[in-house]
Amino acid sequence: MSDPQIPQKAPYVLESGPGEVYWCSCGSSSTQPFCDGSHSGAFQPKVVNLSKKEEVAWCGCKQSANPPYCDGSHSKI
Repeated sequence: MSDPQIPQKAPYVLESGPGEVYWCSCGSSSTQPFCDGSHSGAFQPKVVNLSKKEEVAWCGCKQSANPPYCDGSHSKI
């Protein structure tokens, strides 16, 4: 499997929810941090169900050990 693209070396901090969202895991989406269907191969979006509207720090570098959430991994790339 190839590595994902890195769209940005910082999180996308956004008000999100409630409801189901699809976080882009490949880095190719033009609607970052969410999936637009442009992935291929082994990459699939991560489905997240948010029960309420909240501020979320979505991983922007696609290197997080806790996807889809930012864990600070961008500081190591």
